[in-house]
Amino acid sequence: MNKYESIIIVNPNVEEEGLKALEEKFTGLINENGKVESVENMGKKKLAYDIDKHNEGTYLLFNFEAKPDSIKELERVYRITDDIIKFIVVKK
Repeated sequence: MNKYESIIIVNPNVEEEGLKALEEKFTGLINENGKVESVENMGKKKLAYDIDKHNEGTYLLFNFEAKPDSIKELERVYRITDDIIKFIVVKK
């Protein structure tokens, strides 16, 4: 298993309960084929440029271990989740 870091930028209109639900959803998805080491809510930040007419977003940082073939599935779920406006997954 490899170590990864993933940052997602969530729509700033999502409330605290929605953020917790997203955090639990992705923690569960990662734990199916790996292990989440930490999740950090970095709060709302101003974006460098507008994305989908949003000029700020809420950042969530995931540090985890996973099998390399499970990353494609994680990214696919990121893409189809409406509240996520941008994401990246990086191998450490």
